[in-house]
Amino acid sequence: MRLVLTLLLTLAGSAAYAASPEDDYIAARDKAIADITAQQSANTAIETIDAQNEKALADLQQRLTALLGPLSVKGFPATGTMNVQSLNASDIGYGMLDGLRYTQSDDGPSIVASTRGLTERWLKSKSSETEADFKLPADIGSALKLDSFYTQAIGSDAAFSGTLDFSLKKPDRADMVVARLGGWTQDAGPIYDQRVVVAVVKGDRVLIAEAPASPAVPKIAACDSIWAAADAAAQKTQQENQGSDQDDASASDPANAAWEKGDADYRACMAERLPGDPSFPALLKQAQNLADSMAGK
Repeated sequence: MRLVLTLLLTLAGSAAYAASPEDDYIAARDKAIADITAQQSANTAIETIDAQNEKALADLQQRLTALLGPLSVKGFPATGTMNVQSLNASDIGYGMLDGLRYTQSDDGPSIVASTRGLTERWLKSKSSETEADFKLPADIGSALKLDSFYTQAIGSDAAFSGTLDFSLKKPDRADMVVARLGGWTQDAGPIYDQRVVVAVVKGDRVLIAEAPASPAVPKIAACDSIWAAADAAAQKTQQENQGSDQDDASASDPANAAWEKGDADYRACMAERLPGDPSFPALLKQAQNLADSMAGK
């Protein structure tokens, strides 16, 4: 009887310390990254590294598919592809949120799905970043309110720039919902291709939807004028500083500051005036519909 009890306690202890599917995924991901880094240090041919990268991504996609199960959001496919685009730190798309991306079409709506645990681990790693541009809060609710979260989590070659936050009714089945209007850009200034981005935290799932704004966000003359004036002033400053004794970086600082301020003033103008535009109720409805669909309402 004592031997049986000992065996039962041993098995129970082993189960308690068994790695979870998330642990297995993280271990496999980190090993793949380490292997690719080692191959780069050894000057391995890039073709060999790329092939290993693709093989590892396929393995991680299978692990996430088993972990997440099929997506059940109307209008979206049940199966997704890897959100992380590369395990090579030298590539664009490295370090994105661990999850799967489900798309309706190349330019249409998409959803990135992850678990709360994976998202929290990802945010924890970002919270220890030393560069301010990459540092994120470890708390999911705080992170979802920041442009830099979307830039790093679901973007690859451009930064997300928010225009305004939608005030939504939280679906009954959701624990948290954040909805934003913004766009992807590599430069300061107006973004006319705006996107509706909605994040829903529901139980153990974190879902982030992105869709082209419908209707398209209109141009608002008063806001365009703010940007035009700032752009003109920045260009003038840049021209005046050309040929000065300052080095190129120092000479461009005042112009860049003027562009950044103009960009912030333009977006503040849009956030103030867009809610009064006739197009706004439809944009708000689009965001609410996305939130309700992801929450399973």
